Amino acid sequence: MFHPITTVHYLVLSAALLLVGTIGVLARRNIVIILMSIELILNAVNINLIAFSHYFQQVTGQIFAIFVITVAVAEAAVGLGILIALFQNKETVLADEVDLLKW
Repeated sequence: MFHPITTVHYLVLSAALLLVGTIGVLARRNIVIILMSIELILNAVNINLIAFSHYFQQVTGQIFAIFVITVAVAEAAVGLGILIALFQNKETVLADEVDLLKW
């Protein structure tokens, strides 16, 4: 009657998140949306790590997922800090209009 959730279900969910995140990074110009898309990609990686950790009955995938979450939090904090400073200087959050590193 009820079908259990298998590793394949988690992999399909992860692939969908990876696809949405990749499209968001490549197609959008708003830096906030690009940062959110990167977070989606990192969450797809976390789902893969935990799914395979459960499948192989190993705890190492869960430990790596915790490290990925830590890196994602640091990336979000630094990215938003840079974004706030950029908005104060240039008054835009569009990636195409940012040319601070150009001479």
